[in-house]
Order: sequence, then C-alpha cells, then structure tokens
Amino acid sequence: MSILKKLKGNLFLIIVILAYIVMFIARPEMGVASVKNSAYYIKEMLMIMPVIFILTALLDLWLPKEKVIRFLGKEAGVKGIVFSFVLGSVSAGPVYAAFPMCVMLHKKGASIRNIVIILSSWAVIKIPMLINEAKFLGPKFMAIRWVLTVIAIIIFSWITSKMVKDSDLPEDTPVQAGLSLNRDACMGCGLCTKQYPELFEMEGKKASIKQGTLPDVAKLMQAIDTCPVKAISKNL
Repeated sequence: MSILKKLKGNLFLIIVILAYIVMFIARPEMGVASVKNSAYYIKEMLMIMPVIFILTALLDLWLPKEKVIRFLGKEAGVKGIVFSFVLGSVSAGPVYAAFPMCVMLHKKGASIRNIVIILSSWAVIKIPMLINEAKFLGPKFMAIRWVLTVIAIIIFSWITSKMVKDSDLPEDTPVQAGLSLNRDACMGCGLCTKQYPELFEMEGKKASIKQGTLPDVAKLMQAIDTCPVKAISKNL
C-alpha cells in the first residue's frame, strides 16, 4: 500500500519521466534538447523561488488584512480591478513566481476575480514585456494588443469568479489538535522542517505534521512565520 501511495503521490513526475524515455527512444535529438530546456528552467526556479518565498513572507508581515480586503476584496469594485492590473503589470519574474503571493493574498481576503487579473497581467501585460513588444513589433501593435488583452482578462476574470468559489480553493485540513496544514498550498520548500524538525517532516515532497507530537508554541510560531505561503495555522 505504501508503494502505491508513493506512486500516486508522484504520478505527474512518473508520467514526465516516461514521456522523456519515449522521446529518447523515438527522437533522441529531441530528448536531449528537452532535457537541456528542463535543466534550464529548473535552474531558473531554484534561483528565483527562494527570493519569492522571502518576499511573500515579508509582504505577509507588512500587509494588513484590512488593506487587502479594501483594495483587492470582493467589495473593492473598479478600484480592485485597477489595482490588480497595476500589481500584476509592475511585477517581475516568471508567472509561477506569482502563485505563492496569490495564495497569501487570497488568504487575506483578495477575491477570485482579482487573483485572476493579477495572474493574467503578470503573464501577458507586464511593463517590461510591453516595452520590448513596442520595440520589436511597434507601439501601435502593442497598444491594440494591450487593450484587447485587458478586455479579455476582465471578461475571463468575471467568468472565473462565477464558476470558481472561495470554497473551491484548497482549504486548511486539521491534522492534529490545534494545528492545520494546507498541503495543497505547500510549496515543498522545507523551511518548516528546518525550523521545527521535531514536529514537521517532508512526505511526498510536501510538508506534513508528525502525529502525537505536543507542539512547542514558540518554535511553532517561528515555523508558521517562516512559511512563505502561510500553509500552517494554529488554534492553541
């Protein structure tokens, strides 16, 4: 059963490995190119994600929940839409760097619609991208594409907010009295296991809480504050 559980927990990785094997057999040159590209992106992630974790943790400490609800919540209206576009457009780094920050913002009260706008803006209308687009394709092309993209994002964000509810996003699951761990939000950074190895361990590349361990409140709070996506919560 444990082997099946591990295989199920790493199903995506197994599929990727099998795909590489098939590629190497059918088209060796394509397999080599794919491995090189994968190595490049893995290296990029290893360089970028620790910085993103730190920035997300700092934002979580500095950004009051009331401010997030006011500017990005469901009642923020047009102000929230504009602020979401600005936030996504001025951000730097690849779009996967936005996911930890969006998890944190949603937990602090940001609406589904504004989260979609932030992610979409981050991906396709960042200011550095627009500058290069105008340089290579011309200002007119850039401006028209930007306007149409903004309209599309507004429409898709509204549709998403009607189809996806807050309850559909991963919720914290109680795993021990007084503790909750959102394994879906967990990024597998391992910071909590370094801060408090007596309570936290890595299981299937994500953190889990050891059962039967009486938490030390001081060390637990340190681990909670360290978590970049705030996947750990307490009620002690």
